[in-house]
Amino acid sequence: MLEQSIRDNTRPAPVDTVAQPRAAAVPVRLPRLLVMLPALNEAATVQSVIGSIPRSIEGVASVEILVIDDGSTDDTAALARAVGASVISHGINLGVGAALQSGLDEALRRRVDIAVNIDSDGQFDPGQIPTLIRPILARETDFVSASRFLHAALIPEMPLTKKLGNRGMSWLISTLAGRRFADVSCGFRAYSREAMLQLVLTGKFTYTQETFLVLAQKGLRLYEIPLAVRGVREHGTSRVASNLFRYAFRTSGIIWSCLRDYRPGSIFNTVSFVLLLSSLGIGGFFIWHRITAGVFTPHIWAGFVSAFFFGLALMIFALGQIALMVARLRMVQDKQLYLMRRHLQRNEDS
Repeated sequence: MLEQSIRDNTRPAPVDTVAQPRAAAVPVRLPRLLVMLPALNEAATVQSVIGSIPRSIEGVASVEILVIDDGSTDDTAALARAVGASVISHGINLGVGAALQSGLDEALRRRVDIAVNIDSDGQFDPGQIPTLIRPILARETDFVSASRFLHAALIPEMPLTKKLGNRGMSWLISTLAGRRFADVSCGFRAYSREAMLQLVLTGKFTYTQETFLVLAQKGLRLYEIPLAVRGVREHGTSRVASNLFRYAFRTSGIIWSCLRDYRPGSIFNTVSFVLLLSSLGIGGFFIWHRITAGVFTPHIWAGFVSAFFFGLALMIFALGQIALMVARLRMVQDKQLYLMRRHLQRNEDS
């Protein structure tokens, strides 16, 4: 009887053959895409560019098209509406940087998941949008920029001065951002929702270099993808890079402002250190001459110059400390804006 009881207790429990109800499968929400086209007097090309944008992309729920009319005096806005695009009009020319910021603000208002900006002059192929957004769809990066110089076989035909200018600007932004980029001036880009929430642009003239600096400063993942791009416009001239000296001057101002706001210590401390070394060097010469010659003349100037550089170094260092405090306030404000945007989106979704 004992053995029978042991055998009965060690038998596996009977399996319930009645089918258990399965949890309902949660449908996967596909991301929505907004294609933004900043435009200024692009009546000759805007309809063909809009018509070439793919309306169905694998892994994307919907494709919306937005033209930001930056003060056009031709029929750009009317022609864009005629082929089904939404239009935001500035009324006056504010600059392509301001146009992009208006597009990003609208993208956040519409709560889209991915935004693409593409020029409306026909230099970029809208058929490459699926390739451009693929790394974002795969959640591999937050920001993607088409690169004209990443692969030698895809370098477009363009004037030598523009090619050298692009290479020099890429080197500068790479140095400042602490990451290596081959092309920081291309206007064909894709942004994840996180990048849109984090990106705050202040430059109105252009946005290309500032975008890299701001997103890199905030620690987002940036990616370049080599794509074939036309080197020169088919119609008209570029409103941004038509004059290289003007472009360099205004772009330098935007880069300076970005560094001043996010990394002031690297500017003020470096200048202060150089002035301090100059003061010590000239002061050392002044003292050495006094010891060896027994008189200050004829190099009494060295004492005044050394004292001037020393005072200037102290003043710039103090200004740098003030700039650092302002930069911290800017970072706090950016964080507050980011949280406010996320909070507003959650309230609208609920």
